[in-house]
Amino acid sequence: MNSILIFLIAATVIVSAKAFQDRSLFYKLMFNAYQAVHRKEYFRLLSHGLVHGDWMHLLVNMFVLFSFGRNLVTYFEHYLGINGSIGLLVFYLLALPVSSLFSLLKEKENPMYNAVGASGAVSAVVFACIFFDPWNLLYFFGVIPIPGIVFGIGYLYYSYRMGKQNNDNIGHDAHFWGALFGFSFPIIVKPSSIFIFLDQLITLPF
Repeated sequence: MNSILIFLIAATVIVSAKAFQDRSLFYKLMFNAYQAVHRKEYFRLLSHGLVHGDWMHLLVNMFVLFSFGRNLVTYFEHYLGINGSIGLLVFYLLALPVSSLFSLLKEKENPMYNAVGASGAVSAVVFACIFFDPWNLLYFFGVIPIPGIVFGIGYLYYSYRMGKQNNDNIGHDAHFWGALFGFSFPIIVKPSSIFIFLDQLITLPF
């Protein structure tokens, strides 16, 4: 079992559980662009990933992180030639703020906008896995098998459209930008890895 992955999950569960009981901690760590910009509380770009809206929100994020994070460690080592554990840690800690930068700029004058959860970083993990294995089946709602690349396109479209509407109290912008970061990260680290994706994409599983 990968120790870095377990550490990320354990830290998130522990802090989230504490924040469920301590609302002052919850509000201190949540993402609020207005507070981040005007009070220089830029730590919120990272800390919001440690708190969640409820247990279901937390458990879904951690289950997806665990499921895909294990594969991503292997992909980093095999395809990028980097230490998988360190790669995962750096990747995850970058994905949290990167996924929220758009919202930071968009909502910096809106003191009422808040967001919590690791969903942006988790989206990045999922899309990095899609990059390396685009035809691997993902199970929508846990039961419907969908090729990763098909799911990814639909997810990006849905997140973009819902982010434009911005009316359901879900951080769709973070999902969208986190996903794009996850897909782009291998190319940033090793530009020639684009050929890995293209080779996998044209190698149809049927």
